[in-house]
Amino acid sequence: MKKILVVALSIVVALGITSCGKGKKADYPKKGVTMICPWGAGGGTDAILRAVCSSAEKYLGTTITVENKTGGAGSIGYRAIKDAKPDGYTIGMITFELSSNPWQGLQDFTYEAYDPLLMVNTDAATITVKGDAPYNTLAEFVDYCKKNPGKVNIGNSAPGSVWHIAAGLFAAQAGIDVKHVPFEGAAGAVTAVAGGHIEAVSVSLAEVKSQLDAGNVKVLAIMDSKRPVAYPNIPTMKELGYDIEYGTWRGIGLPKGISKDIKDKLFDVFTKAMNDPDFIAAAKKLNQNITYMDSEVFATFLKTNYEGTGATMKKLGLVK
Repeated sequence: MKKILVVALSIVVALGITSCGKGKKADYPKKGVTMICPWGAGGGTDAILRAVCSSAEKYLGTTITVENKTGGAGSIGYRAIKDAKPDGYTIGMITFELSSNPWQGLQDFTYEAYDPLLMVNTDAATITVKGDAPYNTLAEFVDYCKKNPGKVNIGNSAPGSVWHIAAGLFAAQAGIDVKHVPFEGAAGAVTAVAGGHIEAVSVSLAEVKSQLDAGNVKVLAIMDSKRPVAYPNIPTMKELGYDIEYGTWRGIGLPKGISKDIKDKLFDVFTKAMNDPDFIAAAKKLNQNITYMDSEVFATFLKTNYEGTGATMKKLGLVK
């Protein structure tokens, strides 16, 4: 299994040593910037994007308006970013599904269609069930699934999404027969499990946090290298005997052709935003991991992640 590469670089160092050179000062911006979010409001991508944009506005000197363009497992939003005029006024957030969609034939372009600016965040998948479900541990859930083959529904954010793949990896290792139910973003899936319409979801901890805090759901395990600091009672998959460490990534992508001086300006702005105390506090409150990669490292990561995701999806039978 190809694991997601998580490179946590020092943001403080990155502020002084970056992969972007110093271009001439851009006569930019003259107006507000639109930030495209390929996923729905209320989900993890939308939340972290709005948080980093809020801080970035301080350094850009103008408004950044987040626009949700959803559908096609993120491909509609990805295409809107790719096809935007390369003037720096329409940019967007790219996520893990940029690596999985092409393998399913959902889009005819890859990470190569963008100029990667920087990585913002990574989050591990969880297995989350309804708060009053009759199983309180992962072992009990697996046993329930084996006693009810083909009847247990595990929700995800879209067909072939990172959360679909995560659930597939879990089901394969556990030897269980379940139904994978797609939603248009994680928020709908979480609402469905909290309401008892499906048995489980495989989304991030950040995306189930509010329902977890309200007691409407319970998290049986997380696909991370360590237990979450805010919820130390949630075990990792590895602790429970499953060799699974998997999750999503999110970063800022630019349409090809933006001038170097504007790209340098945006790089400087968003690097400062990620080091801003307000953004750090917001990410902590959202229970999301800040994972910084500069443009050069992010570009290398995108290639590796695309190839690794394809290999994993082939093993799960998700490649068309």
